[in-house]
Amino acid sequence: MVKRNTNSKNSFKMKKVIITILIITQYLGVFAQSNDSLWEQANKFYIEGNFDQAIEIYQKINKSGYESAELYYNLGNTYYKFNVYPKAILYYEKALQLSPNDKDIQYNLELTNRYVVDKIEKIPTFFITEWIAGIRNLFSSDKWALISISSFVLSLLFITLYLISRKYNLKKLSFWMTFLFLILFLSAFYFSFKQKQFILNDDTAIVMSPSVTIKSSPDISGTDIFVLHEGTKVWILDQISDWLEIKLSDGTKGWLKTSDLEVI
Repeated sequence: MVKRNTNSKNSFKMKKVIITILIITQYLGVFAQSNDSLWEQANKFYIEGNFDQAIEIYQKINKSGYESAELYYNLGNTYYKFNVYPKAILYYEKALQLSPNDKDIQYNLELTNRYVVDKIEKIPTFFITEWIAGIRNLFSSDKWALISISSFVLSLLFITLYLISRKYNLKKLSFWMTFLFLILFLSAFYFSFKQKQFILNDDTAIVMSPSVTIKSSPDISGTDIFVLHEGTKVWILDQISDWLEIKLSDGTKGWLKTSDLEVI
């Protein structure tokens, strides 16, 4: 009976793993270099005023799978310079999802919204809801996740200090610090989850058609209710075939074709 050389077999497996890691690392390096090169080209075209070419390259970067607030912000700026305001609003909104507290994005979005024909009143929300949303938007999902993990680690350190300490004042301090960091851990985890959910939910969109008639039902023979113009933000409630039920910020509802919108 011939014995298998397990060391040789394990060595072969290890080599395969190392080769795979090297290939992946090399691919990621080439991918990063390629995107860096494209980024420089796009920025150069933007500075030179070749906005159509800048848009083409920024979109190429995006289609490669890369997403960031900076990329969407640059796309928004480029479409704004190119006088394509609905697309500018779309990408400013995308950028704001990833960086909700960025003042530059907020300002540019507000500036571009001035070109939107439809001025729709927003239904006031409960002040506590606004307050919670304001706290949630202080940081991105990733930053909230980092705060959550850091708080959890600190709570473990303080609970360890509580268990090993023999001094009353130190035990008391450790107990309350553990409690404080556990509360912060849970709160940050909640805000991180909500921010990620906000980004992943495809429930908001921008009207892209110059003007579109909103119907009372999902068919061409439905009653005309009102007209919306390009750049207006809507909330998606339902979909039937190629029709979407949408809601405006004032609560008004209706139906339009999916081709008239682009999801944020």
